[in-house]
Amino acid sequence: MAHYPGPLLTRDLADALCSARDTGAVTWSGSLDLGRSIGTATIAADRWGWLERDYPYPTRLKDRTIYYWDGEDFTPVSRFSGSLIKLVPTPWGTPTFEIDGIKMLPTAKESPLDDARRKVALVEPRGKTVLDTCGGLGYFAACCLDAGVGRIRSFEKNEDVLWLRTLNPWSPDPAAASSGGRLELTHGDVSAAIGSVAEASVDAVLHDPPRFGIAGELYSGAFYDQLARVLRRGGRLFHYTGTPNKLTSGRDVPREVARRLDAAGFKAELALDGVLATRR
Repeated sequence: MAHYPGPLLTRDLADALCSARDTGAVTWSGSLDLGRSIGTATIAADRWGWLERDYPYPTRLKDRTIYYWDGEDFTPVSRFSGSLIKLVPTPWGTPTFEIDGIKMLPTAKESPLDDARRKVALVEPRGKTVLDTCGGLGYFAACCLDAGVGRIRSFEKNEDVLWLRTLNPWSPDPAAASSGGRLELTHGDVSAAIGSVAEASVDAVLHDPPRFGIAGELYSGAFYDQLARVLRRGGRLFHYTGTPNKLTSGRDVPREVARRLDAAGFKAELALDGVLATRR
């Protein structure tokens, strides 16, 4: 799907546009693509203009919500198909997303893109072929592209997440010139698709699965065996785990993952909020 080219609004941005109108300004400068760029909107009494199109002033926008123009009105960037999935603004500009109110990316201390950049650096993607198992909003892929990856193959199971990507200006577009044909994005379940990936065909792996309770198969010894099969010897894997259940049950998921990876043929160590492993 093509990426959305129009403006993205939050409640604060809508208030700023209305304030410019109410003070008699004829232009307003700011970002309408979540901080990717700065531009100028034209201000009139009943409409405002952006990139040669006019829009009505939005009303009754909610906090913690991003809105896009659907051709008739400004609509929340959210969908409900069994679960409510929603693009959510952050103080950093780069958005996160939520599924049924649960935040999918860390944003408390830094931008989710900066968080992804630190993790991607661990696998040193420059010139390499990288497998991105659970693409999400594509921040791992974006950082790999910026770091000079040779090729990145990314899977995403959730069709609604893929839709969010088309509305998020920070998500990399495989068809964009900036991607240079290096990003292959597949709508598919990596736990099934990995069987078709050739043995020792990737140089590095980035594995950012949903929580264990949602996608336990992506934490299994059988899946780790497949990761070991497709990764060349000496190749690196970063596996995000977080620390779920540590306070409530004392369970140490990162160490459990490290032990399973060791058994699958990796040398694993704790790193950042996950596990860094090297294929033996």
